[in-house]
Amino acid sequence: MAERRTGNRLAVLDGLRLLAALMVVFYHYVALARPWGHETDTIFPTAHKLAQYGWLGVEVFFLISGFVICMSVWGRTVGEFAVSRLTRLFPAYWTGILLTVVVVKLWPEIASLRGWDTVITNLTMLQSGNNTPHVDPVYWTLFVELKFYLIMVVVMLFGVTYRNCLVLCGVWTAAAALAPVLGTPLLTAFAMPQYAPFFIAGIAFYLMRRYRPNAVLWAIVILQLLLAQRYIDYRLATNLGKAAADVLPTWPARLLIIAAFAAVGAIALGVFDRVQWKWLTTAGALTYPLYVIHMNIGMTLIHHYRNRIPAPVLVAAVTALMLVAAWLIHRLVERPLGKWLRTTMRRGIDDVRRNVTPRRRHARPLTAPPAPTAPHAAQDERTLSPARAGDSA
Repeated sequence: MAERRTGNRLAVLDGLRLLAALMVVFYHYVALARPWGHETDTIFPTAHKLAQYGWLGVEVFFLISGFVICMSVWGRTVGEFAVSRLTRLFPAYWTGILLTVVVVKLWPEIASLRGWDTVITNLTMLQSGNNTPHVDPVYWTLFVELKFYLIMVVVMLFGVTYRNCLVLCGVWTAAAALAPVLGTPLLTAFAMPQYAPFFIAGIAFYLMRRYRPNAVLWAIVILQLLLAQRYIDYRLATNLGKAAADVLPTWPARLLIIAAFAAVGAIALGVFDRVQWKWLTTAGALTYPLYVIHMNIGMTLIHHYRNRIPAPVLVAAVTALMLVAAWLIHRLVERPLGKWLRTTMRRGIDDVRRNVTPRRRHARPLTAPPAPTAPHAAQDERTLSPARAGDSA
C-alpha cells in the first residue's frame, strides 16, 4: 500500500501533550487532599469536581505515545530507537529526581525518602520492576512506557511493516483481554489490560496517518475505545479511593476518553495540518520535564504556603513556577546533555557493531543522525510518559 508523505510537523500533537500534562497537574494540585491537609471540596467547590478526572491525562499520554512511538520506530534499527529513547528520557528524569530529593529533604512535609538506596535505584528507571518505592509517585508511568518500548522492539526485530503493526494490534488486544481471566502475572504485566487500548489505538491512528484510513483500522480504534471503558471504575478507585468511585459519575471520564480519541483521530486525518504555531512546539518540549518534577515538589510548595497565600493564587503560582522550571530543564539540561549522550551512545553502538559483526560492509553508522523515512520523524523525540493509586494519577 502506498504511503502518504507530508512535511508538516504535527504541532497540535505537541499542544495536546501539554494539555494532558496540565490535566494531571490540575488533578494533583486541586483534587488531592495531601497538599492542603484536608479534602479540597471546600477550597475549590467547582474546580474540585473537574479536577477529580484530571488523572485521565495519563490515558491521553498513552494514546499519544502509541501514535508517536509507532512513528518513531519506522525506518530505524533497534539501536537507533534505543538511543533516541534513552537520550530523550533520562536527562530530564535524572534532573527531576535530584530536584525532588533536595525539596523533600529540605521540607519533608508531604513525602519522605526511605534511604539513598531508593534514590540510586530510581536513577535506573527500573524501580517498579523490583518493588522499590518511587522518589516521586508519577514515575510509575515511565515503567509502563518502557514495557511498551520493549513490545515495539519485538516488532522491530520482525520488521516494522503495516502488516506486522496490525498483527501486534490483534495479538496485544487478545492478550489484554485474556490476561485478567488467565491470571498469569507475566502476561498481565506486559499485556497491561488497563492501558493497552490507548497504546493500540494510537498505533492504529498512526497507520491511518502514514497510509490512509480504512475499515480495518477504524474497527481497531472503535474496539479499543470500547475496551477502554472497562477500567474506568478501576482507575477512579485507584486514584480517588473506592468510596469516591462508588459515588462519582463515570460519564465525564467516558466523555474525556471519547474526546481524546477524537482529537488524535483528527490529527491522524490531517484536520490540523495547517496549524503550525511555534508556541505549540515549545509546549511539547515542556511537557516531559513538567511531568517529572511537578508532583512532590509542587505539592510540597502548596503545603508549605497553604496558610499564607490564597488557594487559587497559590495553585496558579506553583503551576507557573513548574512550567518555568520545565523550560529551564529543557534548555539547560535536556538539550546539551541529550546531545552529548546521543553522540556517546552512537559511538558505543558503532563499536559494538564493528566487534560483534566483523566484515559487515553496509552497517549503517550511528555517528550521524539517520535520515527520516517516516513523516514527522523529528516528532518522536518529544514523547512523554506519565500515575499510581491514590496520589499519582
